[in-house]
Amino acid sequence: MKKLFIAAILLIVVSVSYACPICGCGGGNLYMGLFPNFKSKFIGIRWNYAAYHTHLINDPAQFSHNYYNSTEIWGGINIGKRWQVLAFLPYHSNIQFDDDAGHTTKSGLGDITLLGNYKLSDTRSGNTSSQQVWIGGGVKIPSGSFNVDANNPSTTLADINAQIGTGSVDLFLNARHSFQFKDFGINTSASYKLGMANSQHYKYGNKLDINSIAFYQLKTKRFIIAPNAGLAYENTGGNRLNKQQIYLSDGLDAGSFTTGGHALNCLAGVEVNFKKITVGANIQSPISQQFAAGQTNLHMKAMVHVTFSL
Repeated sequence: MKKLFIAAILLIVVSVSYACPICGCGGGNLYMGLFPNFKSKFIGIRWNYAAYHTHLINDPAQFSHNYYNSTEIWGGINIGKRWQVLAFLPYHSNIQFDDDAGHTTKSGLGDITLLGNYKLSDTRSGNTSSQQVWIGGGVKIPSGSFNVDANNPSTTLADINAQIGTGSVDLFLNARHSFQFKDFGINTSASYKLGMANSQHYKYGNKLDINSIAFYQLKTKRFIIAPNAGLAYENTGGNRLNKQQIYLSDGLDAGSFTTGGHALNCLAGVEVNFKKITVGANIQSPISQQFAAGQTNLHMKAMVHVTFSL
């Protein structure tokens, strides 16, 4: 019987354009997660979700609730024994409730991402254990809309982060290690997104993700059920305009805090495999976080997917 999945966390934090009104988390991020073991190719659909809440410490009446949804087609193909190509096509729907504008929604095609991986090593000990190391990288294409004048003084950070796309070509680097002993496995990965400046000279912050997820396979005659749990760390650098660092203009000690921040999340989920079909879901909850001097807080992230191995 096939193993449910290989280690495959390349990049994290939902393919949703995770952003918040004053922290400047940036857009165009990518979440890979666990995916089914496939010999040739796969295709699937995923729904990603994140919820943030922002309030100004020096004026609690100023607040914003932000909900980011992404419906994404993703797929991959193995080329020979060492290479793998992956593609992601997201459709975003960003919803915001705030004290000024009330309810606003922005939807559309997001930035398409293409990744290539090389299997650096693959060691096995019979049918008992296996270990793999992958390295790779890729590019994000600015197919999503960036319809705002970043150089206009009246443009706010909330306007920037509400965009469906970043308007920039961004680069990705990643490495991952997977280990499996019988039905137990651990996947650990690190990835780095290098944000480039768009045509308006606006640059979203670079982003580092490090995560580790453990799983255990419960096998029946027809299904493989694999609960999983782990930790995910993210660190997003500050945004820049015309190569100058952007500072927060609202809240505590206005002008003294840069955009970006960091968070450590715990993750729990389950993957269910039936022949060539895999259905999975997970949820993330923050253990610690620091965005905009504590004014912006991540409440939760979630993901649901259905994937077909071809």
